[in-house]
Amino acid sequence: MRKQLHVNLFEMNCVSHIVHGLWVHPENNRHRFNDLDYWTELAQLLEYGTFDGVFLADVIGTYDQFRDGPETALREGMQIPSNDPLLVIPAMAAVTRNLGFGATFSTTYEPPFAFARRMSTLDHLTKGRVGWNIVTSYLPNAARNFGHDTEVVHDHRYEIADEYLDVLYKLWEGSWDDDAVIQDRERRVYTDPSKVRYIDHVGEHFKVAGPHLCQPSRQRTPVLFQAT
Repeated sequence: MRKQLHVNLFEMNCVSHIVHGLWVHPENNRHRFNDLDYWTELAQLLEYGTFDGVFLADVIGTYDQFRDGPETALREGMQIPSNDPLLVIPAMAAVTRNLGFGATFSTTYEPPFAFARRMSTLDHLTKGRVGWNIVTSYLPNAARNFGHDTEVVHDHRYEIADEYLDVLYKLWEGSWDDDAVIQDRERRVYTDPSKVRYIDHVGEHFKVAGPHLCQPSRQRTPVLFQAT
């Protein structure tokens, strides 16, 4: 039996992702990462090449341990400057029909309620073509950027992540019934209130009342994956 080949592009919304220094090549295009046209052109090229998807990596701090500072990373363009990976996805989705999108987001430093809404919005805008790479973040600089004196201990980060996912599942899967939105113009009822509920989550790390602000998206819970 013939096997099907699945091809995915590994990218990052920055000037230099993995192949550091390639931005100096005379045919370089990386310096355009701040331009939306760069991402829409890339999406169209991937769709034309029948790629299954594009995965956008991310970090929320800079590499400043080498030589006790960020100078080398800044000088060489090593994942800095970098932009939010989530914000280019709607534009890429608008110019494609089949391309899937995966993006990295950390469970350690930002609250789950806001992220749940962000991902549901992306799932709506992409018509169910979005996935989430779950990370807990490891850079000491990332910890300092979000008010911590030092990096959150590894096992504790994953304890936070476990509850983070619990909150998200409650928001994505349990807050709205599939048929909650009825759009009854005659009775002026957009959503049936009896089919939307608070989640009233109270845990060790998070306290979230709900309800989820987004109506159910195509996937409800996006494709979830994690690097091994």
